[in-house]
Amino acid sequence: MLFTFERDRPNEVAIEDGTRTRTFAELADRCRRFAALLRAEPGFEMGGHFSILMENRVEGVELILSGIIAGQWVTPINWHLAEEEIDYVIRDSGSRLIFVDERYAEMAERIARDRPQTRVVRVGDALDQALSEITPWDVDFTAPAGGNMIYTSGTTGRPKGVKRAVPPTVHDALENLARIGQGVGLDGAGPHLITGPMYHAAPLMFAVYDNANGAPIVIMPRWDEEEALRLLVDREIAHVHFVPTMFVRLLRLDEAVRAGFSAPKLRKVLHGAAPISPSVKHQMIEWWGPVLLEYWGGTEGGVNTLIDSEDWLAHPGTVGRALPAFEVFAVGDDGVRLPAGEIGDLYCRSSVSDRPFEYHEDPEKTASSYLEPGVFTIGDVGFIDDEGYVHLADRRSNMIISGGVNIYPAEIEQVIQEHPAVGDVGVFGIPNDEWGESVKAAIELREGFSASEDLADQILAFAREHLAGYKVPRSIDFEAELPRHPSGKLYIRRLRDRYWADRGRNI
Repeated sequence: MLFTFERDRPNEVAIEDGTRTRTFAELADRCRRFAALLRAEPGFEMGGHFSILMENRVEGVELILSGIIAGQWVTPINWHLAEEEIDYVIRDSGSRLIFVDERYAEMAERIARDRPQTRVVRVGDALDQALSEITPWDVDFTAPAGGNMIYTSGTTGRPKGVKRAVPPTVHDALENLARIGQGVGLDGAGPHLITGPMYHAAPLMFAVYDNANGAPIVIMPRWDEEEALRLLVDREIAHVHFVPTMFVRLLRLDEAVRAGFSAPKLRKVLHGAAPISPSVKHQMIEWWGPVLLEYWGGTEGGVNTLIDSEDWLAHPGTVGRALPAFEVFAVGDDGVRLPAGEIGDLYCRSSVSDRPFEYHEDPEKTASSYLEPGVFTIGDVGFIDDEGYVHLADRRSNMIISGGVNIYPAEIEQVIQEHPAVGDVGVFGIPNDEWGESVKAAIELREGFSASEDLADQILAFAREHLAGYKVPRSIDFEAELPRHPSGKLYIRRLRDRYWADRGRNI
């Protein structure tokens, strides 16, 4: 873990972001100094709360680790949110400190202006100087550990703060980072590349887990397809996390660029957070080889299933089988466990904890997520096949009910995505006086295609070839750009709300 590498590998690079670099010794030292700064803050004796509102920088990782050793809760904030939404997260979390970079400093100061208990701290040269003058925190490894409270992306409503169960001591928490990494193949065998925004749990924490096993972290300040390929090669990256939209953009690169790519050191390409089209996955495996490692899980319960490329090719469409710490099964509306092959709400049974997570200050929502102690759902619908492989249908919150029939948009989206004119697609239900809801598709076209009634008819005809009639969209909206979260999730409510605003209901 961090303090072992401080002793054994002090001068090796631990983390870099293209502008700033920290060795393992420097990272450990700065974490102690950040911890001292936190514990000196009024109200931060134990269990205080602070937020991070900044673009991808080394300080993001430093503050996550500092929160653990100082016994504090840490919330990285999605900088793509509107100011009102960011204000909500800061207020809801009870953050008393907001660490910001220059880009978001003025916004944070506006938000904190009427809250005397909340202070804004700008990262950069002035803070670095202040940290250099602080006596480093004397870490008590037997003291209670801090942890993350990361907010879900809020694709169907207000984001929710998720408090994962925290190991009892600082030592246990740091050891747990390494243990989780090893469980998903992040064994520190080589550099780990962060490609996505570090406010999201997946790219941030997968990198932290790998780093806890000794992997240096290389941070991309922002996503760029060709730069990602260059870093994979030049930095001999071993592990990386992608979301499906990144694969789609990589596959659209010029054929000469793709043909020239070779990364023999690349061992594991984790992906999840959103459904992936089978054709996209086949193309990526054909291009990069059997290095893709798909997972299913969430901010709430972490990684619950895993499947490598060879296994996926033999069982296409699945998200794998449950990891040893979990059992996954489907239940019906009556709460009774369903047999193999039947679609229902997916539940995970944890063998580690009776309460793996809770929603911040929302005991009702927390209680509704548990079927019994240790058995929780994150709102996904699907089934388990005879061999124990988990298959996702959709999010329950996305489900369309038309004429009493359940329709799952993810299946429809994967079909429409195969049409050559379609760059991105979202499917949702809109009001229908006869059927309750009807199926609507919102489509972002690929470059070179123009919206027209004729093209809409072609896409719908294509969908009819591959879907049951009741699943085919009744209409299409062409959008300049779909509101997609950088994690790959679609902000479906931004598309649905325009149709439901005057109905007084959402379904």
